[in-house]
Amino acid sequence: MQFTPVIIIGAPRSGTNMLRDVLASLTGVATWPSDEINYIWRHGNVRYPSDEFTPDMAKPEVCKYVRRQFDWVAEKYQANTVVEKTCANSLRVGFVDHVVPKAKYIFIRRDGLDAVGSAMKRWQAGLDIRYLARKARFVPIPDLPYYAFRYLWNRVYRLLSTERRLAYWGPKLDNMPKLMQKYSLDEVCAIQWQRCMESSVAALQKIEAGRWMEVAYEDFVHNPESELEVVLDFLDLRVEPGDRRQAVSDIRAGSIGKGRAAMSEETISRLMPLMQETMSTFGYCTTEGTEV
Repeated sequence: MQFTPVIIIGAPRSGTNMLRDVLASLTGVATWPSDEINYIWRHGNVRYPSDEFTPDMAKPEVCKYVRRQFDWVAEKYQANTVVEKTCANSLRVGFVDHVVPKAKYIFIRRDGLDAVGSAMKRWQAGLDIRYLARKARFVPIPDLPYYAFRYLWNRVYRLLSTERRLAYWGPKLDNMPKLMQKYSLDEVCAIQWQRCMESSVAALQKIEAGRWMEVAYEDFVHNPESELEVVLDFLDLRVEPGDRRQAVSDIRAGSIGKGRAAMSEETISRLMPLMQETMSTFGYCTTEGTEV
């Protein structure tokens, strides 16, 4: 690879899109013209029931295929840095690191209650044809029939569901069917967030320190220019101050606290036992569950 692969790791609704778009707006940095490329990452393991891939699933043919897709972005956009963001990768960092060795990782985290409140909306979202078309461009041709059937089933499920929700959304956990039977939708979102966070950190800590860094969503949206400068230093990218300011000119802090505010006290009381330990680890609440 004659470019630097940069993988953004984060739980759903944690600012991964925001960070990717900011970086991709800079000269010499590019990404896919699509929200995520989970279809590409899953090629060769398409029928595996979850997104929790193990490193041994990174077979030579899988590595070759995914690396070709990175090469395509670099060549098409004449980029020396290729940024990738797929939330499901938070469950399989070890696998990703086998597929794209020497990549740099940016782990972005967000208050779990805000992330869960936002994720709930995505589970119940309607059909967006333009969004679907952009993602469908990157489905490997042999995998098209499989995904077409699954997509149809997901939409039919939403029509029939009393909660008006999809059958699945976001990173698929190993025991997702059982979780969907046992827990309410907001509790499943909480477990998704918790598992993505814990899995990401456990795997990243096995990678040499110079190849990954951590960013807090709250810090980034409050001080976007200074936080971006830290990220660019980590990536060894030299960007003029004016270009940095332009890249973050649309960043606002207005979404902080929205997820929490939309939840009742009863909902928060139900969710905290599932999230409290992880929330406390990252400084979003005390060990007693109270807000910091």
